[in-house]
Amino acid sequence: MSLSSLIAAGTKVWLDGVEPDQIQKHRGWGITGATSNPAIVSKIIGRGHCDDRISELIEQGLTDEQIAWELDDELVKSAQCAFLPTWERTKGNDGYVSFELDPLIEDEASGLNSSERVRRYLDLAKKWSAGGKNRMIKVPASAAGLGALEAISAAGVTINVTLMFTQRQYQRARDAIWGGAQRRKDGLRNFKSVYSIFVSRVDVYTETHVSDLSADAQGWVGIVNAKRIWRENQEFWKDKGLRLQQEIVFASTGVKKPGDPPDKYVDALAGSDIQTNPPATNEVVETSSKTYTRHVDQMPPANIVSEIDKKVDMLELEQLLMEEGIKKFADPQKALLGLIARKRASAGRQ
Repeated sequence: MSLSSLIAAGTKVWLDGVEPDQIQKHRGWGITGATSNPAIVSKIIGRGHCDDRISELIEQGLTDEQIAWELDDELVKSAQCAFLPTWERTKGNDGYVSFELDPLIEDEASGLNSSERVRRYLDLAKKWSAGGKNRMIKVPASAAGLGALEAISAAGVTINVTLMFTQRQYQRARDAIWGGAQRRKDGLRNFKSVYSIFVSRVDVYTETHVSDLSADAQGWVGIVNAKRIWRENQEFWKDKGLRLQQEIVFASTGVKKPGDPPDKYVDALAGSDIQTNPPATNEVVETSSKTYTRHVDQMPPANIVSEIDKKVDMLELEQLLMEEGIKKFADPQKALLGLIARKRASAGRQ
């Protein structure tokens, strides 16, 4: 029952997934929201979860791309229904499900220039945000994504900024969203934004690219970075007089390094804001006998922080991890379109 102790420590726990059976199971453990992305949706559909629905949509004459997004929308809506009571109980402060915009906007093969990508993000954010009051729209912290955020926020869209690795990205995203929010026609009463900081991927990067970090500092970079951004976010919003919390989402919380405790990031970031955990991570926490306490505001020893600051080039880290992150979302989307095309062919439909 340790998820309950994590929640009692002050953390909102979301599921990194929208598979209906998983949603039901994890809701029973106390989670209050969920996130989706192209890799998650592709895996669900790849397991045959939506085969009958795909056949129906093929019969209706939808294209492969239209089918992919219809299924994505339906999976997210199903999860939204599960968490709507939480959204209503918290008056819009929790109970959200995130819907990610098309990752192929960033694909070189799209042929889009920078301004066209910005426009595409804005158009799609407006379109897909109409899917329900407890839906967040995920926009990546790419150059085009960041460039679109102010207009998306001004349009009244609830935003989850994703693929974020550095304070620079966070600051640009936050300032753009806040600037847009102040131009909303309906005011700030229902203004809500979250900022998804990826944690474990940072430590994967330093293991490979910053090999001169000492053994004491290696494995701490993602945590130190996330805690700094969390602290800055707390400071920025505290005097704005807003009804709803503007929160950090600690993402990429599943451990990647063999031998690390499976709840390493869960424990280190416990006590505030939101953790969006993979199913396996929530399972480990729930079946643990550990009692979680607040650690999110506790830094490692000063010598470790100093070494990290000296040896880790955060701009290089951001550039490489963004390239990898965009590819990790674009490739599953392409695979999903290919899967639907094969199902269409096997059904004898062109």
